[in-house]
Amino acid sequence: MTLVVLSVLLISLLVAVLAVFLFALGVLLGHTVGSLGDCAQSVRTIGRQANVIGPAGTRLNRSGAELADVLPLLHEDVDQLLAHSAVPASPASSTPDTASAPVGVGYLDT
Repeated sequence: MTLVVLSVLLISLLVAVLAVFLFALGVLLGHTVGSLGDCAQSVRTIGRQANVIGPAGTRLNRSGAELADVLPLLHEDVDQLLAHSAVPASPASSTPDTASAPVGVGYLDT
């Protein structure tokens, strides 16, 4: 008889613990649903805002690609201009003039 009472008491305790666990899990899932609803609303808002700038982004990408195509040509033109306008340096001008270097503007005073 004691074994039957003890078994019923243990099963009742197990059911109570499971009920508390399921209640706590339900509360946590309720909070998660609320948070997911807020996140979904934020994502919809971001989507509406991104639709406004979508066409401008396409134009920007196209302009950037065109600029990237032109940069090598500009580099060649600058190299040619520098080659034609290059003045031969005299040996005296190849050494830096430390007396005329400004103090405190990118130079270390030692």
